[in-house]
Amino acid sequence: MELMVDSLESPALTKAHLAELLYEQIGLNKREAKDMVDAFFRIIAEELVRGEEVKISGFGNFQVRTKAARPGRNPRTGEAVPIEARRVVTFHVSPKLRDLVQEGA
Repeated sequence: MELMVDSLESPALTKAHLAELLYEQIGLNKREAKDMVDAFFRIIAEELVRGEEVKISGFGNFQVRTKAARPGRNPRTGEAVPIEARRVVTFHVSPKLRDLVQEGA
């Protein structure tokens, strides 16, 4: 099954657009479609908050990394500013998606 996204007015694919696509192309009612999209992203976010890796086959991997504290610099003033340690989410594209994007370019 292939979802068509040609009808979107905006260049960005939003959660609302995803829910609309589920409604139009799969036949879920609008409330079910919205709830499904929200649940999908909530589950991903919860796993990342717990520090777990999220792997979506054919799409890519999301990982949480801890970046150490380091010295930084305010580019406007040149003043040294400490950057605190923090957790960041990284994404690594799957080879399948990378190839699809390259073919479409």
